[in-house]
Amino acid sequence: MDILQIVGLGLVVCVLAIILRQQKPPMAVLLSMVAGIIIFLVMLPQISAVFNVLKDLANQANVNMVYMSTILKIVGIAYIADFGSQICRDAGEGTLAAKIEFAAKIIVLVMAVPIIIAVLQSLLKLVP
Repeated sequence: MDILQIVGLGLVVCVLAIILRQQKPPMAVLLSMVAGIIIFLVMLPQISAVFNVLKDLANQANVNMVYMSTILKIVGIAYIADFGSQICRDAGEGTLAAKIEFAAKIIVLVMAVPIIIAVLQSLLKLVP
């Protein structure tokens, strides 16, 4: 599915959600959520292809795969948290969306600690 089809789907769902929101607001939110999930699932092959390319590049550059997998997990967490928080905002739950984003930031920080330690240890080895 290319971008024109995705945008077309998004616009159709947007118009339908606007119409539904007047009659049945919960159905409008559900419709938006389903459309978002469909778009996400359609994009999974492209996301997977990018991750595979990055892993291949890391192997060629002799980068420790532990660090590379952590970075990819962090990127995944960021995207998933953003997706979830946008769904919450669409449903009118801005406070819950903020909490999801906060939790994602904490998880990213915790996951980044080993990478930060490795960078600092490398710097300490360079300094006499």
